[in-house]
Amino acid sequence: MPTSVLSRFSSFLLVLLLAGCATQKSISVAPQDKQVTYMGRVGKPSPEAAELYWSGTSVKLNFEGTSVKARLKDSSGKSYYNVILDGDSISILQPDKEAKLYTLAAQLQPGKHTVELFKRTEWDKGTTTFYGFELENGGKTLPAAAPKTRMIEFYGNSITAGYAAEDYSGKDSWEGTNTNNYVSYAALTARFFDADYTCVCKSGIGVTVSWEPLIMPEIYDRLNPSDAASKWDFSQKQPDVVVVNLFQNDSRIVNQPNNAQFKRRFGSTKPSEEFLISAYQNFVKSIRSNYPNAHIIAMLGNMDITRAGSPWPGYVEKAVAGLQDQKVYTLFAPYKNTPGHPRVEEQQAMANQLITFIQEKLNW
Repeated sequence: MPTSVLSRFSSFLLVLLLAGCATQKSISVAPQDKQVTYMGRVGKPSPEAAELYWSGTSVKLNFEGTSVKARLKDSSGKSYYNVILDGDSISILQPDKEAKLYTLAAQLQPGKHTVELFKRTEWDKGTTTFYGFELENGGKTLPAAAPKTRMIEFYGNSITAGYAAEDYSGKDSWEGTNTNNYVSYAALTARFFDADYTCVCKSGIGVTVSWEPLIMPEIYDRLNPSDAASKWDFSQKQPDVVVVNLFQNDSRIVNQPNNAQFKRRFGSTKPSEEFLISAYQNFVKSIRSNYPNAHIIAMLGNMDITRAGSPWPGYVEKAVAGLQDQKVYTLFAPYKNTPGHPRVEEQQAMANQLITFIQEKLNW
């Protein structure tokens, strides 16, 4: 073969080789890339990292390709995520305490796809650091979906967190994958209305007293719930609806004078009805001061706080009436009369009630 022909043939092979390498090259998608979208209160400490604390926070990407990965690290290794592919297929991911690259989906049909990482578990189980997505085999990012036109924000306890929602063993345990905020009435309601969703919740928390030291008025305004100095900028998002579903834990602890948190908050004297009503009003006023135009629903969940004869719905009704705010409403879920926390079907029943209420009151 003449030298000139051989040279041209070698150059052709080199071009093919380089083209093949280019096709196989992976693409890194940084956490602050404009095509990456977040839901809920997400920390963004640097261009190279985002932090997910709260139940129901998520990170999402539209892409074209056959596979997608994410680099993650969890502070405890006890956080769990739903990996939601194309809005439907769900698998579960438990990030390790060391930063690793996780395959979220592989061997997909060529074409357009959406992947979302949705935090099932609560903030005390771990903070997850997200370092970005990776697309391989010629994959590329696609434009993010248009911002949602509605937003619902929730403040709640274990009921809102989806605590033990998938535990059918009778143990009512948070461990492993039992807790799943994705099937909570809160997340179900937000998805029904295709609304942006923020969930500020903690199992055991109350308005005046909790099973642990913090109460909701002390953490409701935090970005990172573990850091008192980390404050959320309420001007970032203005919800259309705020749902406050609290008091379940207060209703238990106020009757336990030997409880350490009772003693810490109240000393030796059980709080009066007036004290409880005033505390609830003050919390709703705090919400109103940050969201002047929002509809606020003062809700009680379906555990024993709404059992026949419970005084707590009356406390909430008096608190709301005293506010004289035409955009604050009450909604009480019927007592479920089953052991433990609400399971998936009981969460769905609360969601159905809340959805109907919003449709009727707000004409959504």
